[in-house]
Amino acid sequence: MLDLSHTAPKPKVIAGAKHDWELVIGLEVHAQVATKAKLFSASSTQFGAEPNANVAFVDAGMPGMLPVINEECVAQAVRTGLGLRANINLYSAFDRKNYFYPDLPQGYQISQLYHPIVGEGEVLVELGDGTARVVRIERIHLEQDAGKSIHDMDPNMSFVDLNRTGVALMEIVSRPDIRGPEEAAAYVSKLRQIMRYLGTCDGNMQNGNLRADVNVSVCRPGAYEKYMETQDFDHLGTRCEIKNMNSLRFIQQAIEYEARRQIAIVEDGGSVTQETRLYDPDKGETRSMRSKEEAHDYRYFPDPDLLPLEIEQSWVNDLAANLPELPDAKKARFISDFGLSDYDASVLTADTENAAFFEKTAEGQDGKLAANWVINELFGRLKKDDKDITESPVSPEQLGGVIALISKGDISGKIAKDLFEIVYTDGGDPAVIVEERGMKQVTDLGAIEKAVDEIIAANPHQVAKAKENPKLAGWFVGQVMKATGGKANPKAVNELVARKLQG
Repeated sequence: MLDLSHTAPKPKVIAGAKHDWELVIGLEVHAQVATKAKLFSASSTQFGAEPNANVAFVDAGMPGMLPVINEECVAQAVRTGLGLRANINLYSAFDRKNYFYPDLPQGYQISQLYHPIVGEGEVLVELGDGTARVVRIERIHLEQDAGKSIHDMDPNMSFVDLNRTGVALMEIVSRPDIRGPEEAAAYVSKLRQIMRYLGTCDGNMQNGNLRADVNVSVCRPGAYEKYMETQDFDHLGTRCEIKNMNSLRFIQQAIEYEARRQIAIVEDGGSVTQETRLYDPDKGETRSMRSKEEAHDYRYFPDPDLLPLEIEQSWVNDLAANLPELPDAKKARFISDFGLSDYDASVLTADTENAAFFEKTAEGQDGKLAANWVINELFGRLKKDDKDITESPVSPEQLGGVIALISKGDISGKIAKDLFEIVYTDGGDPAVIVEERGMKQVTDLGAIEKAVDEIIAANPHQVAKAKENPKLAGWFVGQVMKATGGKANPKAVNELVARKLQG
């Protein structure tokens, strides 16, 4: 489905006491669907509300309350599937996943085990070294989120907040195609980027709106290739699941620790137990949470209160026709239309706000110059002030105005930086500021030549040195620029200095 023109990265290799080992990683990413209401009720999904304020009777598991499907949740799942180049299943169904926990008032979770709404897809995950991995998506299914148990408010009691109960989640299940901690983080980051472009999940990991269960196993070199040939999991090691990871950095740390833990067990003659584990970031280690359940442990059965979900192909086609331009396509267009490097295009398409700002800035301007100013000057200054692009004091039109003045030769690069600082701090129209403050670049060759002659006449010893070593001509250029307040056209200064020193 994807045209992969990149080289696949080599798997992460960890040296054990006896052998080399490779990592095999699969992820189950839980993404909160971006909707105003929950999956089966009209309760708000607003984050930060008072505890138990966003709870309908059906969310609280009250007797006789029946779920009603939220069509927009279905649409968002389909959009996500389309964005991941996945198969959309026109027939899907909901099942009850039975388990008992204080923050699950129904005593079961409504999910999709047997007939998910989205089938197989794939994601191109580019890494910083120019390599890329195609990660296969096995499925995406819709399910309810559980509530939240709070254990640190009272030494003798636990509390339950049901605001998240019933919020729609998309569980995006990958194949075990990821071969290292950095790849795992890059994969989650790419999913987050795609969903933010689509508007199907805000990707806020801090609020728990994007979480990952990370499945880690280790194998000897060559075993993974046998698995790929046969699809027989017996070639791979026993996997352990690290639950509820909501930080890219912690995902990498947890994988690294868990892999080394498993290697130590196997090399000591033991066997890895399949289980669910938690990562403790303070101690930098994983610890056992519970034995790993299988599907039969949850006693899945079709939800009797919900009919199978049947959607029309024409409806899917309408959603597909109205999808926004996605990151890979936008990046390719930026490289093609604006002549950007792969790196610059990646930075500018990292999120929708950055891309939109750049495009407005670059309208009618030199694309490479615009990218340089957005990435280096603007992003650098925003980072210094701990602001994001949506808080930028400089608008795309203002930055485009600065770039236009450079391109026309009205100001030099040095003056442009001073101008940018003025616009960033005080605002205003760049062209008006240049006129009012007398910042225009001196392009009158006569005036520039006069300044060059004066500097040369005042420094005969430097002239002699420069004639012996032409590289010292830069000293004269700097003196002329200083004498003219940085307003002289640098190109003209360089040409005049070179000509007069040669004469």
